[in-house]
Parts: sequence; C-alpha cells; structure tokens
Amino acid sequence: MSGLFAEPTGPRSDAPWDLSFLRVGVLVALAVTAVAVPVTGLLAGWSDALGILVGAVIVTAFFCVSGLVIAWAGKIDDTWTLPAALGTFGIKALVLYAVLSALPADGWLDRRALAWSVIAGALLWSGVQLRWVWTRQIYYTSPPPPPVARTANSQPGAADDPGIRPARG
Repeated sequence: MSGLFAEPTGPRSDAPWDLSFLRVGVLVALAVTAVAVPVTGLLAGWSDALGILVGAVIVTAFFCVSGLVIAWAGKIDDTWTLPAALGTFGIKALVLYAVLSALPADGWLDRRALAWSVIAGALLWSGVQLRWVWTRQIYYTSPPPPPVARTANSQPGAADDPGIRPARG
C-alpha cells in the first residue's frame, strides 16, 4: 500500500536532505533587495521601498519554511513530501491573502509594490532553485559501480567483449 495513508517505510537513504539552496536564495534575495530598496525609495517613494522590503522578507520566509517542511517530511518518508509541499503552499497562500487584505489601501506601505515584490521575489527564488537543481549531480537511482581495474597481465581485446571469439591459430 502506498500513498498518504500507507505505513511509513522510512527514508530511502540515510543521506540528509540538501538545503544548501536556502543559503544561496537568501544571499541572492538580500543582494537584489539591497539594490532595489534604495533605488525604489529615491525614484518612487519610501512607502514603495518599504513594500519591496516587506515583500522580499515574506517571499524569503515562505521559501525557507517550504524547504524546511519538505525536508522534514522527506526524512520521515518520501511519500510525505508532496502532501507537505501542497499543504505548506495552501497555508502560505492563505497567510499572504490575510497579510495583503489587512493592509490599508492608503497606508505606510504600498500594497501594489509589495505584491509586485512578492511576484518578482518568487520568480527570483524559483530561478535560484532551478539553477541549483540543474547544476547538481543528483542520483535518482543508485549510481553505477565503478569500472573494474585491469590487471597488469590482462590485455584488452577479445576477453573484454564476450561477443567476440578469439581466433585460433
């Protein structure tokens, strides 16, 4: 029996889940925010800049929470990762809706700048995760065994290929 209600079978391997993309994502988000906030503050106003800062904090917190929850679920059993990811996504969507709805239309924070910052931040974090996955050597199955070393007196040729019969002479 597999799925959400299956008995936990334990993790497939003892290798810990790699969360190194969180550090990279935080650093990239910090660098982009450090440039975007003062530029926006000078060009569009400081309420817009504050919206960008709050949006960057929200997106960074959401991605870090997702990574930690999914890694925790994966340590229990691989089949728990999808429900954990979807559940976390649903909760984050409700929290974001509550945060955006609670802000006044004309307040100390520009809601439109915050919303666009959340969109841009989510795209930025998605790019960081995509690059992280594409540049890692991740085995989805067990890696193949290393090739067998030849001995000093073995000669390459017919013995290496069982389909070739040695010539008799």
